[in-house]
Amino acid sequence: MLHWLKHYRRPLLVGDLSAGLVVAMMMIPQATAYALVAGLPPVAGLYASILPPIAYALFGSSMTQSVGPMAIIALMTSTAIAPLAPAGSALAGVLAAQLALISGAALLLCGLLRMGFLANFFSRPVMSGFTVGSALVIAFNQLHTLLGAEPPHLHLPSAVLGVGALIVLVLSRLYLAGLLKRCGLKPAAADVAAKLMPMMVVLAGIALMATTSLGEQGVRTAGAIPGGLPHLNLATSAPHWKPLLQPGLLIGFIIFLTSMSSAQSLALKRNEKLVSNHELVGLGAANVASALSGGFPVTGGLSRSAVNYAAGAHTPLSSIVTAALLAAALIAPTGWLALLPLPVLAATIIVAVLGLLELDIVRTAWQYDRGDVLAWAATCLGVLALGVEAGVVVGVALSMGTLIWRASRPHIAVLGRIAGTEHFRNVERYPVETRPETLVLRIDANLFFGNMEAVAGRIECELATHASARHLVLVMSPVSSIDTTALYELAELNQRLKRRGIGLHLAEVKGPVLDRLRGTTLLRELNGQLFLSTAIACDHLQTVKDVA
Repeated sequence: MLHWLKHYRRPLLVGDLSAGLVVAMMMIPQATAYALVAGLPPVAGLYASILPPIAYALFGSSMTQSVGPMAIIALMTSTAIAPLAPAGSALAGVLAAQLALISGAALLLCGLLRMGFLANFFSRPVMSGFTVGSALVIAFNQLHTLLGAEPPHLHLPSAVLGVGALIVLVLSRLYLAGLLKRCGLKPAAADVAAKLMPMMVVLAGIALMATTSLGEQGVRTAGAIPGGLPHLNLATSAPHWKPLLQPGLLIGFIIFLTSMSSAQSLALKRNEKLVSNHELVGLGAANVASALSGGFPVTGGLSRSAVNYAAGAHTPLSSIVTAALLAAALIAPTGWLALLPLPVLAATIIVAVLGLLELDIVRTAWQYDRGDVLAWAATCLGVLALGVEAGVVVGVALSMGTLIWRASRPHIAVLGRIAGTEHFRNVERYPVETRPETLVLRIDANLFFGNMEAVAGRIECELATHASARHLVLVMSPVSSIDTTALYELAELNQRLKRRGIGLHLAEVKGPVLDRLRGTTLLRELNGQLFLSTAIACDHLQTVKDVA
């Protein structure tokens, strides 16, 4: 905790201050827009951007992660509270904070129990499918706000303002950074300036609302935003704890995954080491802080964190500076924020979430493993057809199902000796020498109840193919564990081979595995021998054959 502050150096201050200012400018339109996605008043987004980054700075392990509202988490928040309270109501605000409290408590508990390994159970293609599906849902839901009316009617002034802002944002996203670089701006500064374009567009929209009659023509705005810092929020709704529990836990899970993805990408650039359990505690503290300040669930955002890093951030002080500037914006007169045109905010949301459409991973997976493409598509369609929460469940089920399916079908290779060496390799990949009386198999997986049937079946198949084999050597170098079911299966295999006059030999057994096997009936009754290496085993068996 605060390790970075104890070792802080003055040369880092300029970068942290500038990054804090840049991210604060980015956060004003982004936070208010994501609050609307969550079905909350715009000020809730600002509340969720003040205390959470400070709490994360105390406990998190990433130096440049920027914590705050995020589109996908906002959508999940809206999905959870929409059936329980009208959008924008006081009850919706209470339930959103309660949701953040549940998610934060779950993350804190997982961190204290050192459950950071949970991040490994959601594959990257599945996470990408979930992100793409959620982005499409968010973009579609913002269309009526962008166009200013419910279908089939169209409010022309709102549509012109919203679509115009959308076009400007898309063009700036595609071309502004390159144009600024050609004008002589440094690449890092050009990228940051391009990412600040949503703030410029929002300010332009506010100026239009203030100087024209668009408001009188029916263009909707954010409305009055209360000034002052958020008050300590201890309100909860007792009847809603149960219906919020499951979505709160799911949101906590997605918070951890999205934040770890963002933090890891930045850690690689900075040659830093993340501590997943510290991340859980940091994110948990951030969400509890959001709940206590009237916000909603928050997480580390990749685009926002990338801007923080590119703007010169070195430590979490940049996030504290951002929080201080946002607090100052609420202390100052907030009348100008009331003129935020909703069609412009909708345009910023659509452009932001469309930037989440990761399609490169689909192309890579199609070339490398088409099973991952199926998982990506199923998760994406699950979000679109069944909803966000169901999409998360589909993604987790597919991740676990894929893991179990692959673990239940381990790779087993028939080995032969490379001539003139002690190296044994797969007969299908290398020109090797084999002996008809000795069958050498390498099992490339741990042995457990889920794959022993497949392993035993493959062994019998290879023995049938190599009918003259009198010795079976199992190369165990890739095997790190053998559970009780696998132990019984190996013992039964040993007995079957003994009745058929075939010796069962084990080679290259790892020390921890051998320690557990000692004293078992398998080693006491083994119809063969233990060998230090495959080469020693084959040489010994050949010597025995020659003597015989």
